Amino acid sequence: MGHLWLGAFAGFLVTLLAGWMFPGIGHLVGGFIGGFVAGLIAGGIGRGALAGFLAGIFGGIIIAILALIGFVTAGAFTGGILGGLLGGFAGLVVGIIAIIVAVFGAIASTIGGLLGGLITG
Repeated sequence: MGHLWLGAFAGFLVTLLAGWMFPGIGHLVGGFIGGFVAGLIAGGIGRGALAGFLAGIFGGIIIAILALIGFVTAGAFTGGILGGLLGGFAGLVVGIIAIIVAVFGAIASTIGGLLGGLITG
């Protein structure tokens, strides 16, 4: 019996590391590899797919939060309070776009988790 949340967290860390090392395509390939790792740890096809999906969603949410914080900080340093507000709106838009794009990463993570779970049976 595997550990669903441990698998999801480990898969998220692998996705995060691959996305940081290879921006762009690394997030998608890292999502697949992270989902595979999550599936190996979670054990079983269904649990592996769920752990992979959770790992992919975590990656998208963290990117959205970091985009929001980054834009608010950049806007506040360059334009004061109004710049912070405008940076917050820009970060919110980029965050929403990041979550929409993260759906593809979640799909790749789910497929990886399915395959990882298939191996552990």
